[in-house]
Amino acid sequence: MVGVLLLGAAGSSWAQDGGAGAAGSPSLSRPLGGSGASKAAAPGTFREIKWDDLVPQDWDPLKQFKSTNFSVMNDSDPRATEMLKRMRETWDNAPTNNEMDGVAVRIPGYLVPLEDNKSGLKEFLLVPYFGACIHSPPPPANQIIHVKPQKPPKGFHSMDTVWVSGTLKTLRSDSYMGSSGYRMDAVSVEAYVEK
Repeated sequence: MVGVLLLGAAGSSWAQDGGAGAAGSPSLSRPLGGSGASKAAAPGTFREIKWDDLVPQDWDPLKQFKSTNFSVMNDSDPRATEMLKRMRETWDNAPTNNEMDGVAVRIPGYLVPLEDNKSGLKEFLLVPYFGACIHSPPPPANQIIHVKPQKPPKGFHSMDTVWVSGTLKTLRSDSYMGSSGYRMDAVSVEAYVEK
């Protein structure tokens, strides 16, 4: 069971199931926007990026666990508890892609509210897959963007799918919902419409 948790969690934001979600809805097991090449932006516009663009190419979140035999552990095994603790530390300190610092981007994701009031949504985390930070542990910090909209949008709720546009910064922050490796002062927050 421990091996399934570690391996499943480590691959959850990058998992490619090849299938789609319900008709007209994004897949729940793949990051919004998928993977592959990002679209280049014209000057003065936002470059559409994928979640994979936020991860350094040489980062391997499973590196320290490759020699571990998970099949000999159960959930009450102290070694399993230690492994989960080490995995969480690795994910909370996941490196960012410094090439993305200062880039004007547009990225889809799921919304995790941090501060919301009658004037609108003042802060939220943007995550790549449904349930992240709420129904499942937070993804690695390099897969979480702390968003502060310039104009707080109204009408959005937890796990709504959105497009967010703004300048990305490699700036770490911690919240009660997870550690983020990126920050964005969003110019635009729009409902997600799959192309």
